[in-house]
Amino acid sequence: MKKPTKLSEVLLNELPKTGYIRQSQIIPHILPFSSATLWRKIKAKEFPAPIKLSKRVTAWRVEDIRAWLDKLHEEALSA
Repeated sequence: MKKPTKLSEVLLNELPKTGYIRQSQIIPHILPFSSATLWRKIKAKEFPAPIKLSKRVTAWRVEDIRAWLDKLHEEALSA
């Protein structure tokens, strides 16, 4: 098995390929910031908005998180 060489590869390996992921699975395992920062980024349109799966369940599409991480990685490489 090939060892991941980039941080984004490590983070992407932590995520399932498809489905939904809850906030407790994202912070701090995937994203190194607080839940308050997460919600500020969502409000500022800097992070994908979650989907309400039921009255008390909010989750993110894994595909949206993967796309956001890819975009973040590309921006870091071009800077």
